[in-house]
Amino acid sequence: MPDADEHAEIRDRASNDPFCGRVGIELAAIGEGHAETTLTVDEDHLNFHGTPHGGVVYTLADAAFAAASNSHGDAAYALETNISYLAAADVGDTLRAVAEETHLGGRTAAYEVVVSDDSGDRIATFRGRVYKPGR
Repeated sequence: MPDADEHAEIRDRASNDPFCGRVGIELAAIGEGHAETTLTVDEDHLNFHGTPHGGVVYTLADAAFAAASNSHGDAAYALETNISYLAAADVGDTLRAVAEETHLGGRTAAYEVVVSDDSGDRIATFRGRVYKPGR
């Protein structure tokens, strides 16, 4: 379990991810095996159908997954991920991705991330597994 300084370091590193910053993703919360990220959808996030690009939704979920999987203080590297898109959001909606640890084993861990819109409706479900070589 990381101490307060390690959580501060993890929070700082996740909050200052250059790609997430470019896309507009913010780290809203982090705790042991848990993280939340947010993104307000704007015109730059849309695909040619006029809906948020799947890559944007995936990136939001992946950022929460990365923060949650690294929240114990040891490095975690993605082994596999998948996402199911369930609905589209609108410009102006703030999407929230909530990552929860569902398994913490020897050197692997699993996470589920639910992406929802302002109304709490599920937009996507993301699942991922990580490898933790330091455990």
